[in-house]
Amino acid sequence: MGLGNPGNEYAGTRHNVGFEVLDLLAARRGLSWQPEGPGLCALDQEARCALLKPLTYMNRSGIALRHLARARPLDGPASIFVVTDDFHLPLGALRVRSNGSPGGHNGLASVEEALGSQEYPRLRIGVGEPGKDAVEHVLSAFSVAERRVLEETFETAAWCAEDWVRGSSLEELQARYNRRTPQAGD
Repeated sequence: MGLGNPGNEYAGTRHNVGFEVLDLLAARRGLSWQPEGPGLCALDQEARCALLKPLTYMNRSGIALRHLARARPLDGPASIFVVTDDFHLPLGALRVRSNGSPGGHNGLASVEEALGSQEYPRLRIGVGEPGKDAVEHVLSAFSVAERRVLEETFETAAWCAEDWVRGSSLEELQARYNRRTPQAGD
């Protein structure tokens, strides 16, 4: 599940990194997006999984997850992998976690409410410090220089999500993908 906001006015914003990563993964796997209730779904028959982009806006992401879970029963909260932005992490950082609080992230809070648990894996992508206005920051577009850094980050994040689908353990994903700076900056 990639978190973001629907609509052209939000395309390319910091809050939509989850959508961008799932778009890369879907393209890599040759999948197409189809409407599914309050979201877009790309079914991967080979990997026996569904990619989900909620169209409910960030703070109501759990609604799309609940709808998908009714149509395609889940094997508990641990069967969901959420990709989202995190302004508490430096630009381009990646952090895989097996659980945790939403940390003030309304999209994660909505997912937690839908699952009734904080025990679901997630990949947080650093979008840089917000300064004084966090809402303005996450709804702003990346600069050209930031976008260059994030191209590699998004590709790596898509590989992380695909490795999770293929059965890599969270410990393996953490060892392979967790980082404080983008590879391009190392």
